[in-house]
Amino acid sequence: MGQGRNTKKISHKEVNEKHMALPAIRKPVVLTTRQTINDAFEAIMRHNFDDMQQWIPVAFSREDIEGVHQVRVSLRRLRSAISVFRRAIPRTITDPWNEEMRWVASEFGPTRDLDVLISEGLESVAGKIPLPEGEQKLLSVARQHQDAAYARIRQLIESERYKTFVTNFDQWITVRGWFQVDMPAETRAYMVNEIAFYAKKVLSKRLKVVLNAGTTLDALSDPELHQLRIECKKLRYATEFFSALFDNKAMSEFTGQLKEVQGLLGILNDVAVMPTLVNQLLQGSSDLEMHSYAGALIGWRSYQGADIRKQLVTPWKNFSRTFAPWEKR
Repeated sequence: MGQGRNTKKISHKEVNEKHMALPAIRKPVVLTTRQTINDAFEAIMRHNFDDMQQWIPVAFSREDIEGVHQVRVSLRRLRSAISVFRRAIPRTITDPWNEEMRWVASEFGPTRDLDVLISEGLESVAGKIPLPEGEQKLLSVARQHQDAAYARIRQLIESERYKTFVTNFDQWITVRGWFQVDMPAETRAYMVNEIAFYAKKVLSKRLKVVLNAGTTLDALSDPELHQLRIECKKLRYATEFFSALFDNKAMSEFTGQLKEVQGLLGILNDVAVMPTLVNQLLQGSSDLEMHSYAGALIGWRSYQGADIRKQLVTPWKNFSRTFAPWEKR
């Protein structure tokens, strides 16, 4: 298929690994109340696909760990958009693309985990635990794993499967491929309705799921907190997609409250997954210094996690009481 509009393909040979200018973090897509469901889906998919494409060279070059992070964020937004519009667009149409994006995201995931472990779990506490030999050994092993993870990222980006996915998905968005298939007349008619009413229903449903998931916040287990974090992400992406359709000040306040909760839940998730990641680094090693440091590090982070859980209570209460801007007072 041909190339989609406004998507510049960058040769990785052109990437200057020492002097690459990082892309700017793009603002959310801006929709209008005059747009249809069909228009809105195309705009959201195009915006986030192009965003992913501009960060791919950064991930490939390893110029900055933000590259891998932003590619994963773009993929999550794209997959979230498919979920948001599932009532309008049948899964039989979007599932093949969703599976390809799931595959790409799964390849980027371990690299991001190591980036976070090193930058926030190891380097951020450097020198604070009095076991310097163990610290250096664990950091060295982590960086070796990180090197291997980035090598896999490069292999993926250069693979025929990935290149085919990017080219075809780009074209699918450009020609609105979901609207070209033989879909029922009722579905096609539904997609030309205005987006605002659809957005209200989606946001209300996702907010309800989040509030239900956090009802007993103090008693939630680590897996339940992780699920709450996932639901907060889904709501966050939906608010970003549809923010321009509602009062700007009210949406900013609502999103700000949600971001604070989501940020703390993100730290708790990092704390929860650290033992598994560290144990992977320790596999096959009997080095006592490294094992001693790893145990102390996990204990350090666990203590931080307990403090974060206490900090989470107030922001959650504030968020749960915040007025939803898309609802009538």
